[in-house]
Amino acid sequence: MNRRLVGVVAALALVGLLGAAVAATNPALLITGYDTTTVEAVDGETGETLATVEARVADGFVKQYVGLSATEALDDGEGMLFVHGESAERTYVMRDMAFPIDIVFADANGTVTRIHEAEPESRPFTRYEGTGRYVLEAPRGWSERHGVEPGDRLVIEGLDEE
Repeated sequence: MNRRLVGVVAALALVGLLGAAVAATNPALLITGYDTTTVEAVDGETGETLATVEARVADGFVKQYVGLSATEALDDGEGMLFVHGESAERTYVMRDMAFPIDIVFADANGTVTRIHEAEPESRPFTRYEGTGRYVLEAPRGWSERHGVEPGDRLVIEGLDEE
């Protein structure tokens, strides 16, 4: 093999390793953008609208891993919606978070199953557990301010109900 080709291959390998190292230390760099959707919280008994949130959709591994950790703050009408393939027991942590949030777990039909108020923290992280296909993160106190509680529903624009 000629020396020039070996040099080019070595340089490309080094660039690839550096890129992988940067992505591993800051996975947010791998995210090029989020789709958004409107999430409406409705009373489980009356169907009355309680609140709406414009949410960024975290529907893949990297977006779900990064979550809101690359975000400085959320306004009251903003959030992030984590979309999983099926309803299951899930655990969320406040990795690299700068502000407190509500973590709202909802099953496949949007019924709220559990709500946590979570504070930023350092290791070891508190584990916030709940059952859901969807997990909505909104500014801390959002659920209480709007009367959202287990048994209410999240209606998610653009997603088929199951």
